[in-house]
Amino acid sequence: MRSNRFSLLVLALLSVALQGCSTKLNPLNWFDGDEGEQPAELQQISEEVQLQRRWSVKIGNGQGGKYNELVPAVDGSRVFAASEDGDVVAVDVASGDIEWRVRTRETITGGVGAERGLVMVGTQNAEVIVFDQQDGREIWRAPVTSEVLSPPQTNGDIVVLQTVDDKLIALDADTGERRWIYEANLPVLTLRGTSKPVFVAGAVVAGFSNGTLVAVNAEDGIWRWEERVAVPQGRYDIDRVIDVDGDLLVDNNVVLATSYQGNLMGFDAQTGRIVWGMEASSYHGLAAGFGNLYLCDDRSHLIAIRRNSDNEVWRNEDLDLRELTAPTTFNNYIAVADFEGYVHLISQVDGRIVGRREIDSEGIRAPLVVGSNTLLAYGNSGRLTALTIQ
Repeated sequence: MRSNRFSLLVLALLSVALQGCSTKLNPLNWFDGDEGEQPAELQQISEEVQLQRRWSVKIGNGQGGKYNELVPAVDGSRVFAASEDGDVVAVDVASGDIEWRVRTRETITGGVGAERGLVMVGTQNAEVIVFDQQDGREIWRAPVTSEVLSPPQTNGDIVVLQTVDDKLIALDADTGERRWIYEANLPVLTLRGTSKPVFVAGAVVAGFSNGTLVAVNAEDGIWRWEERVAVPQGRYDIDRVIDVDGDLLVDNNVVLATSYQGNLMGFDAQTGRIVWGMEASSYHGLAAGFGNLYLCDDRSHLIAIRRNSDNEVWRNEDLDLRELTAPTTFNNYIAVADFEGYVHLISQVDGRIVGRREIDSEGIRAPLVVGSNTLLAYGNSGRLTALTIQ
């Protein structure tokens, strides 16, 4: 099966052959549909809940011209967001007041991480920059091996991040000095994006472009275990893309991961033992609620799966090929956004769309985030909007 932009992928493959290096593909230009398929038109819904706009602020140029997925981060009473053209902003969730704004003049492609008093972003020019949450003061910046596309994370001792050349790097949280590095094998062809590493059970767990999930000691980077989320299949490189790009979900000491053209798998965080799995294809992270796991697959179908089973509770295909964001649980609902900038609320009980609001005419690519009973949508144009349910 090929997408309606297959010609672009042919050019990418020719580039690989000529340059002998890895090529990153935009996942929104590639899906398992027949050539010429179009996104579903929005149908009228019976609106049971309303999304009310509380406030909205502008943050630089937003996602910029490339396929970036800069995700805001909530820590305490504030949300931190960054724009591709270098703005980093702290906003009070309740009021929408901008508490500080830093103009780095860097091209930011990875972020935002916000934990333990730090705000962390990665750049196109292979740097990690760390700020103080209180006033936006730059604490340190450090070089890494290549562009950073996902939010750096910290446990207070190290800042850990993944680069596009499939390296997992730990930097000292106080100084930025490199503590350790783990290297995975990078396939010839991959999707543009990386998953966000997670800290669990004294380890750092990360998903890679070769379809593997790896755990290393947080303290020293020593390998603990490695398991496959997917096995490459097919004759051509384009058919063998199995990236683990969606954010990992930690649930009761089980690490859950999805891969493109692969599987949804659960692994014991301590040993890597496979706990559970089923076939699935997604480049998004997961959400959980009501005893279910929620998956947005590569066709933008939303699927509820009963935890620890392959029992499909419900499936919603109304938003077919609308380039949905990863699902986010919000009160009794699942919130997603699409390429036209609409936010949709979906019932966790039966998968019906029960609310909708247009937020950004340039679309929304970053997953929605929740803080202080508020849903936060960061549009591609750079508009950060706070929504509540009425």
